[in-house]
Amino acid sequence: MEVVSGIVVYILLWWWVFFMSLPFGVRKSETVEIGHEPGAPEKPHLWKKALAATVIAGVLWFGVDWIIQADLISFRDMAKEM
Repeated sequence: MEVVSGIVVYILLWWWVFFMSLPFGVRKSETVEIGHEPGAPEKPHLWKKALAATVIAGVLWFGVDWIIQADLISFRDMAKEM
């Protein structure tokens, strides 16, 4: 995989994993202050989720890179068949 392609794939994987991790461990605030959204989480733990997304996206990126390098899925062959 080329460098730019690898960076783009990693960024896409990171955002997908980050958005999927947002609902985990979220609890609504028991006491809602005036002017605050009642559905807003009390402690969203965004730093933990960003760190987890970084690690998981890295593992997924290595898997995607291995699949591409091992030529298990060849997009060039798919394009030639069309």
